[in-house]
Amino acid sequence: MFTGIVEETGKVVGFIQEAAAWRLQIAAFATPGGAALGDSIAVNGCCLTIAQYDAENFYFDVLEETRRLTNFSALAPGAPVNLERSLRFDGKVGGHFVTGHIDGLGTIEVLERRGADSYLRVRAPAGSGRYLIHKGSIAIDGVSLTVAEVEGDAFAVWLIPTTLSVTNLGTRKVGESVNLEFDLLGKYVEKLLKR
Repeated sequence: MFTGIVEETGKVVGFIQEAAAWRLQIAAFATPGGAALGDSIAVNGCCLTIAQYDAENFYFDVLEETRRLTNFSALAPGAPVNLERSLRFDGKVGGHFVTGHIDGLGTIEVLERRGADSYLRVRAPAGSGRYLIHKGSIAIDGVSLTVAEVEGDAFAVWLIPTTLSVTNLGTRKVGESVNLEFDLLGKYVEKLLKR
């Protein structure tokens, strides 16, 4: 479980296919502190398990299924990725509950300055608009954000300067894919109502 409050932006060092799985190496400086084998780290919002680590790097085994369902297939050396350690019960919850299980890929339609503010519009997968609620929560590449506009399967958020500087959203471009995780509560309510 995560909160969507990114702790740092790491850099992809390597992402190679090995016999058992893909091996993802990420350079990080703040998040390795206190890490242990088997810990969960959200990488661009996707929950991964630490397979190995040292003072400046995390190593993860990534399944082909994970590459297919996330924007990991586009990761290359030097790419910035958002990192967050899992939620501690004695810690603060500053964002919203995020599981690290990606619901689908969105496509950036608009990312621009509007006056002093930054506006981001994303096209979500077909049919997923039912999970989007004005003023509700959404995780984009693991970043907890508030939905400002909803139009069918597209939605928009406003980005504060801190989000642009601390996360990889400041480096994104129109047409790129982003990992989306819709609000957990909405998905549970939908399932319960269907019964």
